[in-house]
Amino acid sequence: MLSQRAVAALFDEMLEPDGVRPPYRLVHDWLGKVAACELETRGREAELLFRRIGITFAVYAEGGDPERLIPFDIVPRVLSAVEWQRLAIGLEQRVRALNAFLHDVYHGQEILRAGRIPAEVVLHNPGFRPEMHGFDPPGGAYVHVSGIDVVRTGPADFHVLEDNCRTPSGVSYMLENREAMLRLLPELVSRHRIAPISRYPEELFESLRAVAPPGCRGEPTVAVLTPGPFNSAYYEHSFLADEMGVELVEGADLFVDDLRVYMRTTEGPKRVDVLYRRIDDDFLDPLVFRSDSTLGVPGLFAAYRAGLVTLANAPGTGIADDKSIYPFVPEMIRFYLDEEPALPNVPTYRCGEPEDLAFVLSRLPDLVVKEARGSGGYGMLIGPAATRAELAAFAARLRERPREYIAQPTLALSTCPTLTESGVAPRHVDLRPFVLLGRDVRLVPGGLTRVALRPGSLVVNSSQGGGTKDTWVLEA
Repeated sequence: MLSQRAVAALFDEMLEPDGVRPPYRLVHDWLGKVAACELETRGREAELLFRRIGITFAVYAEGGDPERLIPFDIVPRVLSAVEWQRLAIGLEQRVRALNAFLHDVYHGQEILRAGRIPAEVVLHNPGFRPEMHGFDPPGGAYVHVSGIDVVRTGPADFHVLEDNCRTPSGVSYMLENREAMLRLLPELVSRHRIAPISRYPEELFESLRAVAPPGCRGEPTVAVLTPGPFNSAYYEHSFLADEMGVELVEGADLFVDDLRVYMRTTEGPKRVDVLYRRIDDDFLDPLVFRSDSTLGVPGLFAAYRAGLVTLANAPGTGIADDKSIYPFVPEMIRFYLDEEPALPNVPTYRCGEPEDLAFVLSRLPDLVVKEARGSGGYGMLIGPAATRAELAAFAARLRERPREYIAQPTLALSTCPTLTESGVAPRHVDLRPFVLLGRDVRLVPGGLTRVALRPGSLVVNSSQGGGTKDTWVLEA
């Protein structure tokens, strides 16, 4: 829970002291006119729609049926064109810098030589893949698809909370949320000039085609590589393959012959030029990474290094989104682009540094502590919501393995109106815009808004009880 002081400082994205913020005027009017029972009915219809379509994710750690619906809130989040433009500039800048960093650490390592990032933070990191050293991926793109998590604390105060550069998920929910709003609330949608997001699959396909191997003959063949139906994001893998009109394949569907990758089809082997892989590095190729992997393809990495297939995202991109690397992204922007960051980081303490660790331990009840390689809201401590026993246990963990954690202040995240069991009430949100990098940078206007449905909660992850909203960017 936030302190009373923090609660007083919350930024409400719909309401301001003088009334309603301009982007929300029509939504506010609608909320004032629609009956509570009608909102509840639309909410139930949304759940039935998502259940019928099969929009689920999987949680295997809690027992029972692992398939869950992500709760969908029918009250949209609305951003103005000016707000989105500010975000878009910062997002493009950040992705360009991250891509430059990946090229550098797998080539000359100039940023390490210059002392702008401690070498041990990179070279001793599990996300760093020496196998990628000296390799130039097609088009020079490493992080073809990224999801940059952004939080807001004021009218013009956006901060990057996290960079997701390996296999970021959630774009299918962004697209399905928009479809749900068009079906359930067409009258509200039609009253707004909302920038479209429906081109995302086409933009993704074009970005992937653009980085096909140089020797590719004719139209490149693209496929989506999935670990299979037991993966928590399998729905998204299937959805994107279908939307792009390409094959969804598992490792067993592929083989390598003479350094070329083929997929098995009813008409015989077919050459694959680009694989949008949703499998972690460790499982890609048992000849190079984990030898016990049954999810990948023997020889795949050799074909990649030979320049005869493109893997998106590139192996080794995990070093760019490790939370121990995150504090240095503003320095990457200055080093590679000679610019100041348009979107600042959240202040971050690296617990592997003795001074930072001492500060974190002294202020643990006020901070959020995260595992450097954690995800999904697991392995983290929200100090203001923790019990004394939880604080003591986490302090012991920090003293034992300080390098595995970072800490950040508990931000007063912005709130948006959300349909709850007791009516419409403000709930904390973040935003994951999706950035594509092929020959150039592409963004669709908006992203996946995640909402913490529990009162006072700051945890928006679906695996931790969070939900999603449709994100509207108004056209100027």
